[in-house]
Amino acid sequence: MEELISGDRLLAVWNTGVGWLRTNVLVLDNAVQAAIIVLTLLLALLFAQRFKPLLERYRDHRNIGRGVVIAESMALSVIWLALMWLAMTIVGASDRPNGLLSTALTLLGAWIVIHLGSQFVRNRGLAKVITWAVWSIAALSILGLLAPVIEALDSAAIEIGELRISLYTVVRSTVSLAVLLSIALYLTSLTEARIRTSQTLSPTVQVLLTKSLKFVLLSLAVLVAIRSVGIELGALTVLGGALGLGVGFGLQKIVSNLISGVILLVDKSIKPGDIISVSGTYGWVTALGGRYVSVVTRDGVEHLIPNETLISERVENWTHTQRRTRLKLDVGVHHESDLRQVIAICEDAARATTRVLPDPEPKCLFIEWGDSSLKLQLRFWIGDAQNGVQNVKSDVLIEIWQRFKQHGVRVPYPQRDVHIRTGSERAPLHALA
Repeated sequence: MEELISGDRLLAVWNTGVGWLRTNVLVLDNAVQAAIIVLTLLLALLFAQRFKPLLERYRDHRNIGRGVVIAESMALSVIWLALMWLAMTIVGASDRPNGLLSTALTLLGAWIVIHLGSQFVRNRGLAKVITWAVWSIAALSILGLLAPVIEALDSAAIEIGELRISLYTVVRSTVSLAVLLSIALYLTSLTEARIRTSQTLSPTVQVLLTKSLKFVLLSLAVLVAIRSVGIELGALTVLGGALGLGVGFGLQKIVSNLISGVILLVDKSIKPGDIISVSGTYGWVTALGGRYVSVVTRDGVEHLIPNETLISERVENWTHTQRRTRLKLDVGVHHESDLRQVIAICEDAARATTRVLPDPEPKCLFIEWGDSSLKLQLRFWIGDAQNGVQNVKSDVLIEIWQRFKQHGVRVPYPQRDVHIRTGSERAPLHALA
C-alpha cells in the first residue's frame, strides 16, 4: 500500500504536470487562444438559450420528439464547436499559432461524437459514466498523455498471490464492464421488442425467451469484462464456492423465487393477462418477473406476489384454459310468490344483461324454504371476467328488481310471531322452582 502513495511518485507526477503547463499553456499565444475559447463558450451559452425554446415546441411530436430531446442536450456543444471552428479559421488565416484551439476543437468534437453515441444507452446514469470514461480516454490520447497515465496507474499495484491488481486494471475493468453491459442491455431491448411483436409465440414463451436472453447476455458481458483484464476464470472458483454457501444460508428465498419463476414460465400455469386470485388478492397478471408476479386489482393497486407463493399456495386462475366464468346470485322472495313466475323473471333479467352469455343459458333454481323468504339461486355465464364481476352482478340485480316491480313480486322481510299471555295464564312460582 505504501507503494501506491509513494511521495517520490507523487512528486514526479506533479513536476510532469507543471512542466506541461509551462510549455503548453503559460505562453502569450496560448493565453490568447484560451481567451478565445472562453469567449466562444460564453457566446455559445447565449445562443443556446435562444435556440432551445425553438426546439421545445416540437418536443412532444410523435416522430421527431426523441431527436428534439437529443438536440437540446447537444445544442451548447454543437454551437460552441461551430464558433471555435470559425475562430480557428480566422486565427489560421492570420498566420498565428492555433495549436490550443485545434486541440480544444478536437476534444469538443470527440465529446459530441461520444455523447451522441451514448444516447443509445437507455440507463441515463450508465450513459453518463460511459460518456465521461470514453471521453477521458480520448482526451488523454489527443493530448499525448494516455501512455504516461497508463504507466503511472499500472505501476500503482498490489499483489495477492499470483494475482496482480493495479489502478489501471481497476479502471480498465470498470470501463469494459460499463461498455459491455450497455451493449448487452441495448441488444436485449432490441430483441425483446422483436419477440413481443411476434404473433406465433405465446405471452409465456415471450417472457421466458426475453428473461433467458437477458440473463445470458449480461452473464457474457461480465465474463468477457473479467477476462479482458487478465483475470483467469479459474480464479473465480473460490468466489463461486463462497457464493454457493451464501445461497445455502441467506439467499434461499431469492433462489426459490427465481426457480419458481422459471417453473411458472415453463408450465404456463400463469401468464400475462390471466385473472387470478391468491392470498386474498384478485386481479390481472400484468408481468412475470424473475422474483415476483405483478397483479393489478380493480382498485389500481399493483401487488408484487413472490413466485414461490404462486407455486406453494392454492391459486384460482379464472382464465387458465377458458375465458368463460359462471356467476351465482342469491335471490329471495315472499312466501306467497309464484315460484315459476319468479324463476322466469330472473332468467329473463339475466338474458337482458349485455355481458351475460346466451349459451349456456341462465338458470334459476329454487334451493330452500327460509324463515322469512323462499330462496332461489340464479346462475349465469360471462366471458369477460377481466372487465369485472361485481358490476355485472349489479346489472343483473337491477334488471331483476325492475321486473319484480312490474309484475308485483313481493320481496321478503323478517317476520316474527309474538305471543302475549295474560296474567291468569302465568305459571305459579312454585311450578317454576
